[in-house]
Amino acid sequence: MMRLVFALLLFALPVQAGEGEAWESIRYQLYGDRALLDGAGVIAVDAPYRTDNDSRTRIAANVAAPAGVRIGKVSVVLDENPMPVSAVFDLSEPQTRFFFDVTLRINGPTPMHVLAETTDGRVFVSEGFVKTSGQGACAAPPGTDPDEALATLGDMMLSVEEGVTGSVADRLAGLADRLKRLDVDISHPSHSGMQMDQITLLFIPMRYVEDVQIDLDGGGYVDVTGSISLAENPRLGLSVPGTARRVDVTMTDTSGTVSTAHKDLAGY
Repeated sequence: MMRLVFALLLFALPVQAGEGEAWESIRYQLYGDRALLDGAGVIAVDAPYRTDNDSRTRIAANVAAPAGVRIGKVSVVLDENPMPVSAVFDLSEPQTRFFFDVTLRINGPTPMHVLAETTDGRVFVSEGFVKTSGQGACAAPPGTDPDEALATLGDMMLSVEEGVTGSVADRLAGLADRLKRLDVDISHPSHSGMQMDQITLLFIPMRYVEDVQIDLDGGGYVDVTGSISLAENPRLGLSVPGTARRVDVTMTDTSGTVSTAHKDLAGY
């Protein structure tokens, strides 16, 4: 519940402020007066210069912890989205390297920031900018029939591949650390609360994936907090240690629906 309250507070941020003002407001609410350090050499962001589908845009990053510490949390902020804090990966098992990608709605042209918090309390940030076609993705009508979407809501499909994506250096580093890539495909309409039913012309109530808990080998690994920025039927991709033999995923949405999925992983 606290997660939802926090998200709704962010939903009310003045994101239509002038260039840079939205980010200053967001960063202060998240981190107060804490210093944010240049993420060069720590965070490599992979995002399109101009998205070809505002409603389903892949945002990814490879994060490598500085020597002697580990990555504890990674956050994705789309400054001008109605709910700017779009996805948060909170690692209960901090990692020296972590990769993620996620499909997001991008409501309009926006600066974006990826932040990584290390176990010694430092926060690193890398920024970019994504141009859009101006569709207003957060208010765009759903792509599927609402009744059909409810029939499969919460279904999940898990798949695992060897290694991570990104640059040659990132892939080689992933191989050296024996990382695998886990993809979680979630069937969910991700209603933003800003969309209108095309028949009744009434607004569809907000309902999105609030939390995805990913456990490895019976213990915690990462807790992913979602938002209305998650695309319809979102996909989460992330690195997992190559030693993992079992994955359990629990999805909870803002209406309290809970679903689970399980996969056994092959060893080396």
